[in-house]
Amino acid sequence: MEFFQVLLPIFGIFALGFIGQKKIGFETKTISTMALYLMSPVLVFRTFYTTEFDLNYLYMTMYTFALCFVIIIIVYLIAFVRKYSTVETCGMILASAFMNNGNYGTPVVLLLFGAAGLDYAIVLMVIQSLVMCTVGVYYAAKGSPEGKGVRSAIRAVQRMPMVYAALLGVVFQLFHVPLGSSVQQAVDLVADAAIPTIMIVLGMQLAKISIGNLAKDKISLSLLLRLAVSPMIAYMLTLFLPVDDMMKQIMIIMAAMPTAANTTMYALQFNTEPDFVSSATLISTSLSLATLPVIFMIVL
Repeated sequence: MEFFQVLLPIFGIFALGFIGQKKIGFETKTISTMALYLMSPVLVFRTFYTTEFDLNYLYMTMYTFALCFVIIIIVYLIAFVRKYSTVETCGMILASAFMNNGNYGTPVVLLLFGAAGLDYAIVLMVIQSLVMCTVGVYYAAKGSPEGKGVRSAIRAVQRMPMVYAALLGVVFQLFHVPLGSSVQQAVDLVADAAIPTIMIVLGMQLAKISIGNLAKDKISLSLLLRLAVSPMIAYMLTLFLPVDDMMKQIMIIMAAMPTAANTTMYALQFNTEPDFVSSATLISTSLSLATLPVIFMIVL
């Protein structure tokens, strides 16, 4: 029952955006751009500024990037066999390789492991944020119909303010730069609003989707990778990491989380199959109600 209480506000925020789009109608890309370029950098800065570094960062960083790229390689193999276009391949990567470690995974870990597990979850969330605003943006830009290949995708990553916000947060932390109470309050206000705004945008995008027009085979493959294959890969990776059992369990559970809501924002911004990516996010989040308890029984 507590597990469903964690999920209720998540689906409630999705529903708010869905109803707002149906009843009022918004320009979702404009709101997405605001969240991407104004609000998310502040959230990333605060995360990197307030999270203390230790050796676990190295192991978790290695694990997170390895998990991401193994899934990307699998997607490329599927794309080769099924003859997907570049846009389809990049859309599949956005829907399959990036998990919701923030507003979904972190509360679940807190519920399962308490305060001790929350520290590990926050570190994984930080690193996953870095992966999404670099690797995620790269593939969103690469798959854009208006894009111009790899160089255009690299330039898109270089233009992302979240990358520089992360670096600034690290520098401010390492040199113990104080923000002051008024600046900290402003940072907290914007950062706290970033994730709900992204989730509302997802709900708005879902209101414009016709499920009947979606490629069900692609959705099925994406869900299989995200909810089943990813935790299996995570388990194999943890066998080689010198970390304690709790951290290994959290890594596997986090890998089983549904598609990250941020990927919808990237897909909208670069027009990389936004309907497919947002649908994968919604369906994977819904199916996780059934798949996560199975993962819990296996891992815990």
